[in-house]
Amino acid sequence: ASALKGVITAMKINPIVKRNHRPPRPALRFSPTAWAKLLYLRDYGPTEFGAFGISNPDNLLQIQDLQLIEQTCSWAHVEFSDEAVADFFDTQIDLGRRPEQFGRVWIHTHPGDSPSPSPADEETFRRVFGKADWALMFILARGGESYARLRFNSGPGGDVELPVEVDYSSHFDASDQRAWEAEYLAHVSRRPTTAGAASDEFGLPVPVNEDEIEHWLTELEFTTESEGLDD
Repeated sequence: ASALKGVITAMKINPIVKRNHRPPRPALRFSPTAWAKLLYLRDYGPTEFGAFGISNPDNLLQIQDLQLIEQTCSWAHVEFSDEAVADFFDTQIDLGRRPEQFGRVWIHTHPGDSPSPSPADEETFRRVFGKADWALMFILARGGESYARLRFNSGPGGDVELPVEVDYSSHFDASDQRAWEAEYLAHVSRRPTTAGAASDEFGLPVPVNEDEIEHWLTELEFTTESEGLDD
């Protein structure tokens, strides 16, 4: 009895405060396999590359895979082939996927340390993905930092930056570096440097320091010529 009185007394002194628990903040989540593939492809070549994220049909912010398509790349340039984009969409539809599962998450890399979108990134995101009801831009820098922003184009619209996580809670496949390498070599072409600029063995401009890297990232033209990515 004395123990019960003590509990009652403690409850009076320290009443339980009921709080409204907010749902967890949305996040862009990669499966471990998709994340490993992204890191492998980022580090495989010296240029940027772009890809489409393949989403879980039950959670469109969970990336299960990323798919490369034919593209020409440099330090700050990713140009998709229009025909390749059309073929990619046809293939995904044939696989039974909906456009929001494969045509809403734009993934690309930055060769430097900064994942912040450039003005050209913003223009590409607006022009290419602006017709979709929603879209997401994800950037992974070579230095390891990342950036994810979800945009709503319907209704009042708006943008929200999302945290990025690797989700180990569900089943994931083993890595397949041989297949990832074959996918990269089949789809990514390196853009030759401009006349008169120093270049490496790949024909790419050679920055001499971090300031020069930032110069290339901001000054070189970034274009994505694919159109019609709406449903």
